[in-house]
Amino acid sequence: MEGLTPDLNVYSIQLKNVTEVTVFILMGFTDDFKLQVFLFLLFLAIYLFTLVGNLGLVVLVIGDSRLHNPMYYFLSVLSVLDACHSTVVTPKMLINFMAKNKSISFLQCVTTMFLFVTLGTTECFLLAAMAYDRYVAIYNPLLYSVSMSPRVYVPLIIASYVGGILNATIHTVATFSLSFCGSNEVRHFFCDIPPLLDISCSSTHTNQLLLFYFVGSIEIVTILIVLVSYGFILVAILKMHSAEGRQKIFSTFGSHLTGVTIYHGTVLFMYVRPSSSYALEHDMRVSIFYTIVVPMLNPIIYSLRNKDVKEAMKRWFV
Repeated sequence: MEGLTPDLNVYSIQLKNVTEVTVFILMGFTDDFKLQVFLFLLFLAIYLFTLVGNLGLVVLVIGDSRLHNPMYYFLSVLSVLDACHSTVVTPKMLINFMAKNKSISFLQCVTTMFLFVTLGTTECFLLAAMAYDRYVAIYNPLLYSVSMSPRVYVPLIIASYVGGILNATIHTVATFSLSFCGSNEVRHFFCDIPPLLDISCSSTHTNQLLLFYFVGSIEIVTILIVLVSYGFILVAILKMHSAEGRQKIFSTFGSHLTGVTIYHGTVLFMYVRPSSSYALEHDMRVSIFYTIVVPMLNPIIYSLRNKDVKEAMKRWFV
């Protein structure tokens, strides 16, 4: 029996080394070099457009006193969120298109997930707050400045960030408390929850429940706020006597609803479903919408179709 002790010690050391993953490999989309070059150029263009569009809107709102009202403060916060959201994911993805070494350290992976979930959850809450803001502005415009004073919109913005941080903390701690003792190859272009759960050698049942119930609850609450707010907005639009005013508001209302639908639809598809239905290669393509495409579209959907923003841009460049 004494002769077995060294072998057992060696086995224990090997097992310990296997379970302590310090580096993950982001597999990305494809190994085809020509396709990688095309995707690099495509996503680089989208990323630059996203930064220019979102940060440009923030500068415009700060610099034009006529845009100093709650609606554009919310839009500015959304623009900062989108610019950060895209920045958390896109630069590493672009590097990996051209690099042979597609590794990401354990700490970088933790940080990416925490920031990504924080920003994504904050955007869910912020979109709900923006829908409520539009309801107040359209349904009772005379009391808008009182109903949406700094004592109202500032706590709404802060609460959105707090909710995002709390949700991200729960999922990040739960995910990286698991053991990763098998493959360290993440079948995705960034550190997201489902692909990391897929390579864990621990039981992920609790994580799946947390994902389903927390994301599901957040989605239900925020979508209900959006639907109720937009429902009242629709009633207010139909009561308007001016066809021109009705058409103008309905156009804005329709574009906002499109943006919300795209964002929440992809989030629901990705996270609120049984784990047995995950198809990581397909999910990776879907996740492009809410990580890269939506941040690019939001400046167009929420602001560039807005008359006040267009006039502010003319004043800025003239």
